[in-house]
Amino acid sequence: MANNRREEWVRQLRRMADPVLEALRQRVLKQAMPVESAALRSDCTHMEAFGRLLCGIAPWLELGPDGSDEGALRRRYAELTLEAVAAAVDPASPDYLWAPPDEPKPNLQLLVDTAFFAHALVRAPRRLIGGMTPELRKLTADLLIRSRVITPGPNNWLLFSAMVEAALRKMGFPADSTRMAYALRQHDQWFKGDGVYGDGRNFAFDYYNSFVIQPMMLDVVETIAGDAEEWELLRSRVLRRMRRYAAIQERLIAPDGSFPAVGRSIAYRCGAFQALAAIALRRELPEELHPSAVREALSAVIARTLDAPGTRDENGWLRIGLCGHQPGLGEVYISTGSLYLASTAFLPLGLPESDEFWSAPAEPWSSVKIWSGCDLPADHAVQDL
Repeated sequence: MANNRREEWVRQLRRMADPVLEALRQRVLKQAMPVESAALRSDCTHMEAFGRLLCGIAPWLELGPDGSDEGALRRRYAELTLEAVAAAVDPASPDYLWAPPDEPKPNLQLLVDTAFFAHALVRAPRRLIGGMTPELRKLTADLLIRSRVITPGPNNWLLFSAMVEAALRKMGFPADSTRMAYALRQHDQWFKGDGVYGDGRNFAFDYYNSFVIQPMMLDVVETIAGDAEEWELLRSRVLRRMRRYAAIQERLIAPDGSFPAVGRSIAYRCGAFQALAAIALRRELPEELHPSAVREALSAVIARTLDAPGTRDENGWLRIGLCGHQPGLGEVYISTGSLYLASTAFLPLGLPESDEFWSAPAEPWSSVKIWSGCDLPADHAVQDL
């Protein structure tokens, strides 16, 4: 069962990735990708699909090739991804995914998905950054730097600017440490307790702690943790909080793989559980969560959100919705490209097949146990974080 789970995850991830990466490799993404949205998003939706897909597939690529069939697949997809990156960052490419070089006011959304692309680079430094030619690395850095003209709002957007700088630092280019420091200090101030941050000063009951805040915050602070004791101490706090949030996320997954459809951007589907997936990838799950149970829980969410009829169009592109095609669930900023944040549920594919997450026998997750009558210790808030 465990190996079958991994094969199913790889199949699902490839099914999501192929339309995007193949079109970019051929430099026809802007021609081939449909754009479903409530507002005109043609100037940013392709960057959304690219950056968000890579954000989720990166750890799998980083695992590298080996003698297995899957290892050969990882080699092929790493090469394909680098071809896609080359098409995306070259201003002479018809699929250049940023604003035209002479555009004085680029779409603000481009900062968001430049950051998701940057997060992919941070998650796969050997296979993505290390696989680039010097010319491709320079073009990639140029694209990241262009995002500095966009001023982030006083909310989770601060982390988008910070993540871009973290990637530049990983790539060996000068980075603006002030952008990283400001984003981290502000979010530390916005911590609300029990593993949850506000999206800015106010709390919002949605999944943005998972979509953006906690995964990006942890990877940014780890990039600079060695610079000063302040960042090392913050890294420890951020990790403790994220482990608690992962425990909460695991309990949100119902026995049938559904979860509360609350808050904005619910059309990101299984991407709502990026934080849980990221903690599993790090082997930092709370003691009460067994990796194989988290595997089964995430598998249920993936199936529930990606296997429903209507999820994809006839050419395999994702469509707006949470369980099937539900365009009414898409806010004005949601478009086809936005939906590829669903890839982040697959982060644990960055663990080798021999890891306990994949090799241990299937085990029920919390809600399955509770709603079948099993007696479990009560959950409780954790405030000393």
